[in-house]
This record gives sequence, C-alpha cells and structure tokens, in this order.
Amino acid sequence: MTSQTVSGFDLLAADDVANAAVGDEIYSLAAEIFPICRSITGNGVRQTLDILRQHIDLEVHEVPTGTKVFDWTIPREWNIREAYIRAPSGERVVDFQRSSLHVLNYSKPVRARMPLQELKEHIYTLPEQPDAVPYRTAYGGDRWGFCMAHNQFLALEDGTYEVAIESSLEEGSLTYGEAFLRGATEDEVLLTTHICHPSLANDNCSGLALLTALIKRLAKQKTRYSYRFLFGPGSLGAISWLSRNRATASRVKHGIVLSCVGDGGGPTYKKSRIGDAFIDRAFTHVLKHASRKPNILDFIPYGYDERQFCSPGFNLPVGLFQRSQFGTFPEYHCSDDNLDFIKPEHLASSFEMVASVLSVIENEKRYVSNNPFCEPQLGRRGLYGSVGGEKSVADRNMARLWVMNLCDGSHSLLDIAERSGIPFSIIADVARELAEHDLLSEGSEMSR
Repeated sequence: MTSQTVSGFDLLAADDVANAAVGDEIYSLAAEIFPICRSITGNGVRQTLDILRQHIDLEVHEVPTGTKVFDWTIPREWNIREAYIRAPSGERVVDFQRSSLHVLNYSKPVRARMPLQELKEHIYTLPEQPDAVPYRTAYGGDRWGFCMAHNQFLALEDGTYEVAIESSLEEGSLTYGEAFLRGATEDEVLLTTHICHPSLANDNCSGLALLTALIKRLAKQKTRYSYRFLFGPGSLGAISWLSRNRATASRVKHGIVLSCVGDGGGPTYKKSRIGDAFIDRAFTHVLKHASRKPNILDFIPYGYDERQFCSPGFNLPVGLFQRSQFGTFPEYHCSDDNLDFIKPEHLASSFEMVASVLSVIENEKRYVSNNPFCEPQLGRRGLYGSVGGEKSVADRNMARLWVMNLCDGSHSLLDIAERSGIPFSIIADVARELAEHDLLSEGSEMSR
C-alpha cells in the first residue's frame, strides 16, 4: 500500500523511511507501557495516562465509585502492590513483580498458608497452551487467585504454601483520558481504544500507542472534522463517557474502535450497527486495497466498545478495526501476547490503514463536470499520459475517465472509487487535478 498525495489532508509520509519510523515510534511506546498492571480502575490506568500525556495533550477524567452510568454503577477502585506464592522450599513460584498477569485481576487481598490441594482451587492455567500464563479477571472483587503456566502447575510439590496478595478495594473512581482536536466544523470523528488490560502487547498496548502517534500527527493538520479520542477501560469507560455526553454524542459522524493492531494478521474490520455507514464503506474500500483478503465482518452485539456506541439509543456509526480478530489467535489473553508478538512493521501498516481511512473522510467531496457533453480532450491540457506500457500511467488515465464520467453532482469521490475499483487516494488526486484545469467544480456540500 503506497501513499498518494490528495488535496488538503494526508497523514502519510512521502517515503518508506519515514513510515518505518512511525512503526518504531509506536512500538517503543507500547514497550514502555507494557509492564504496567492495569484494570478497569486504579493507579495503573493513571500511570499509563501520565506516560501518554508526555506525548499528547490529554485531559484525565475521574468518575467516582457509586456513580450511576445508565444501568451500571462505577465499582470500588482496585490497586495492587505485591502478590506471590511461596513453595514449601521457600522459592516464590509465582511473583507479581515478574508479570502482572500472575494475579487474578481485581483479586481481593489475602495472606494465608494452605496445603497444595486447597491452593489449586485458586490457580488458573491454560492446559491447551501449557507454557503460557492466562489473563483472567474477577471484577466483582469477591475472589482471589493466581494465574500460571500449566506445566509449572503440574510440577508443584506437595506441602504447605504461603500466599499473599496485597491489594485494596476502596472508594475511589474510574479513570479515562480524552483528547480533542478542533476542526473547521463541530462534526466529530471519534477514535477510541481500551486501557484496562495489563501486560498484553497486542491487546492493547498496540492500540494505546498507535492512537497516541495518530494524535501527534493530526494535531499538526488542518482538518474539516473535529477529532475526539478516548482512552478508557473497556465497556465501563465508553458507558461513562456516553452517560456524561449524552446530549452531544450525536456530533459523532464517524467512529473507530482500535485494538489488536500490532500483529501481522487480518486486517479485520467489523461494521457498525448501521452496516452501510460511511465509515463502513471507507474501511472496506481501504482494506480491500491494502490486503488481498481483508476480513470484513457484519455487526454483532459482542466485542469491544463499538457495541456501546452502537447501542440502539445512540446508534452511532462506529466500527472496530483490528489486525487478527480478537479471540481467534492463540496469543490472545495470555502471556504469549508479549512484545515479541507485535512488530514495528505491522504497527506502521496499521497506522497507514487508519490514516488512509481518515483521508477518505476528510477528502470526500462531490464534483460536477464543467464539460459533461462527451469526453473532454485531456491530451491538449497535458492530462492524458501517453507513455505506452506503464501501468501507473494507464491507471491514472482510467481514473480521469471515471471521474469525468461520474462527476455529475450525484456521485461522491468514494462512490467513484468503489465503482471503478481504483483507490480513493488516486481518485481524489485526479479530481483535484481536473478541478485545477476547470474541468470540475465542487458540487453540493456532502451530508454524511
């Protein structure tokens, strides 16, 4: 997938070296936040947001424990300082300091000695992936437990074990971050990613880091739309934001949820509840040109935060972008989702795909031909390439013909790109070129 220059808006760098640097930048930030223990509440979320704030202007919101957000209530805040299992030999066979995945997320505090048989009731493993540590949660806060590799579990010796989880469940708040870039209009593009997962690189350090890099570059652009970005815990973060912004949520005209964007699978796009919203068409178009076999999914009311934004009371045009689809790859929700699983080149590719979709959103226009009676003579205007055998020349010539034929005031640039099978970036660039030669005039304002 190569970057093309389009009028007014282009986030993609002009050379491969700069695009590769984006991948390295995103990977570096993902690696920095990877060790932090995060959950739906707590200081791990705040610590992560503090790191992101070193790169972007981010407002942090606190929603107090007990706050009603639609049918939900903000829970007690969970924090953890230490956790371990000490074997009869004195060795710490599980240690929270080595990986935050070793503790059942939201475990209540415990300090006890018990026989192995009793301890086993509080240990979670993945027998089908015996060397991986699973990620498990107990958000009710009424349980405690540990996670470990199944092979290590099988090797535990009989005897009395010491267990300790130094955690707290107290009145506090749910924390989420929000950034806003004002554009020429109040219409908004929403981009959001979840911050509640602990040491999982693809799900979702990759999404947090990619969205941060995107904000840094968008902040330097003049945009038609205003852009809103959310970094919140899954489900409750989106529900809290929607509860607080119910009156203005309708300003969101296009929305994207990002997760699992650092591996080499897919790409995958799950459509909004609307099904044929502009964001659904734009993503489908971009991914079809970025990959031979993109995974385009219809909406189902299960997954990530798109299901909150797409709930019937809001029905916002918000889709989900991933590389490998969640739950379908063996590294999902276990210690195999580590920094070796994600790659800078995959992060750069994901960034490019999202940036290309934003270019479609920003550059979508409707033109009217100033010369609708038969084909205009492009050659005498220097617009018809004549070098035989060059595919790029032939493709651009064909794009000009499609644009001149379909620019009748009723077809948008995306309409033309979809019908012709030519990338939107080329169609938009050709339209700009033809308008500069007075062959096209901008038509009525797009309403999307």
